[in-house]
Amino acid sequence: MTTTRNATGQEPALLRRIEGVIETLGRAIAWLTLAMMLVQFALVVMRYALGIHSMAMQESVMYMHAVVFMLGAAYTLRHDGHVRVDIFYRRLSAKGRAWIDLAGTLFLLLPVVLFIGLGSLAYVASSWAILERSSDANLPVIYLLKSLIPLMSLLLLIQGIALSIRQVLILRGRLAAPEPEHEEVL
Repeated sequence: MTTTRNATGQEPALLRRIEGVIETLGRAIAWLTLAMMLVQFALVVMRYALGIHSMAMQESVMYMHAVVFMLGAAYTLRHDGHVRVDIFYRRLSAKGRAWIDLAGTLFLLLPVVLFIGLGSLAYVASSWAILERSSDANLPVIYLLKSLIPLMSLLLLIQGIALSIRQVLILRGRLAAPEPEHEEVL
């Protein structure tokens, strides 16, 4: 994502803080993909070369994937990596793109994130109440894994707020708008 700056060359402090947290978390979570790959490789070697199967290791790969997906969603949003149908978007002016991004954030992203976050609280609470475990491998972390759902929502909410602030500043002319990073399709 191209960084936008105001006339003094600095982003507002609130944006730097929010996006700094999301950036740090996203980069840290990215390392989990390496761990996930190594565990999966070990599983394949154990199963096909040694004839050993570990359900706990197999489930740990699924848990790591869930962590990467849920905690990496805000980082992906920060870097404009989510799917967008941009037939018209890339041809719009910077202010036109800012209006589309602001409307999408306010009327689509934030309501869905709030719905998921608030809707998951009872689900997560019931899992914590019984300290839910995996039925196959008996791993005692299902309730922790389910706790990532409202955390994902919170992170997406925070990043959505940062995006909204950024778009309002672009619309007011206080920040320069980045050019879209998508290639032009002929």
